[in-house]
Amino acid sequence: MNDTHSAPKGARSSWQVTRSVWYAMFMREAISRTMSDRMGWFWMIFEPAAFIAIMVGIRSFVRGDKLIANADFIPWMIAGMMGFFLVREGMLRGMGAIDANSALFAYRQVQPVDPVLVRNFLEGMIRTFVFFLFIVGGLMLGLDMYPDNAIRAAGAWLSLWSLGIGLGLVTSVLATMIPEIGRIVRMLSLPLLIISGVMFPLNQLPHWLLEYLMLNPIPHALETLRLGFFENYKTIHGTSMTYFWLVTLTLNSLGLVMHLRFVNRLKAK
Repeated sequence: MNDTHSAPKGARSSWQVTRSVWYAMFMREAISRTMSDRMGWFWMIFEPAAFIAIMVGIRSFVRGDKLIANADFIPWMIAGMMGFFLVREGMLRGMGAIDANSALFAYRQVQPVDPVLVRNFLEGMIRTFVFFLFIVGGLMLGLDMYPDNAIRAAGAWLSLWSLGIGLGLVTSVLATMIPEIGRIVRMLSLPLLIISGVMFPLNQLPHWLLEYLMLNPIPHALETLRLGFFENYKTIHGTSMTYFWLVTLTLNSLGLVMHLRFVNRLKAK
């Protein structure tokens, strides 16, 4: 006997609806991110290239390349910089996703968490493509940019991507409800770059200070990413991907719970 209360024939499942929403938002974000500004692609590549060139110039001037064991300085810097940008942009762009897409919440299928996830996915794809361009460009210039352990490097890259998603989920809720938090997070992005071991190796710092800096999960994945490129590279003492994933999974879980708890307030903003 047929159930009179069953779903109408041809009705889409919840997953199909969600997938359609994500696809539509992804195309909207991709077009806005890459096509709205004719110089968009140029700045995506030029910004990290200019930043890396400046940092390489400064560190080379003070002979920073002598501080790194078993790794060439420029590829070491590129790997760390691109990995950090992946996390930073995931956090910052996720933070503004809700306000930028607030008009879409009139459709009940669209939830505040959707633009955050879509933006982070798009940003990760763009940063992966840009990093690939840097690797190819470095190889053409004769730099040692080919990873010795591609699986480890890819795993660390995906790990950093996951951390960016977790930070984006948490900060998107906090910054939407309390705008001042967004300003504070943006101000902290530069100090975070310094204490994450992007510009200089943290193992040159005193041990007592290093213990506190390693509470930051970013250096753990950056060091693992660099180890994927240089198999004999000496990572910072205390590097642990177990600790990194404990923090990352906690942030992702906390962010999803916050989105569920404050969904109505986020839609009303």
